[in-house]
Amino acid sequence: HIVEPNLELLTKNTNSKIVLVTGAGGSIGSELTRQIIKLNPKKILLVDVSEFALYQIERELKTEYHEEKSDIKIVPALGSVLDKSLLKSFVATFGVQTLFHAAAYKHVPIVEYNVVAGIRNNVFGTLNVAEIANECCIENCILISTDKAVRPTNVMGASKRIAELIFQAME
Repeated sequence: HIVEPNLELLTKNTNSKIVLVTGAGGSIGSELTRQIIKLNPKKILLVDVSEFALYQIERELKTEYHEEKSDIKIVPALGSVLDKSLLKSFVATFGVQTLFHAAAYKHVPIVEYNVVAGIRNNVFGTLNVAEIANECCIENCILISTDKAVRPTNVMGASKRIAELIFQAME
């Protein structure tokens, strides 16, 4: 069944905050940014490894939310969760308070054919994000997972389950 978002919690973690979203150009990340921007963050950093996806979501948000009439600063940041030093510099430079980690390879058949890439991105990319959140004392770091992580039957689900375990271990 569908679980509605807890608006009070979301607002608390985004309103007037500096928010970073990994995988901001992807299907889940882009929808997340559309929802976050409605909650009036101070600044939103859109991080994605795909220049085209990043360009698309940045243009959409700036057009939809009329950046010139809004106090919300939208910052496109081209980079991968596998580049820990670059991610850490984004966090430090912008003073990130809330981080939503949506970057992941999620398409089961593609990850099954590309096991090493799937594990590198979903496991080691998540480990980088969790370590940075811990090292930089980010107030809120939220992992976006999947139902495929519950009793996983494929590499993608297993990699996302490991990602959940990484986040739980960092608490």
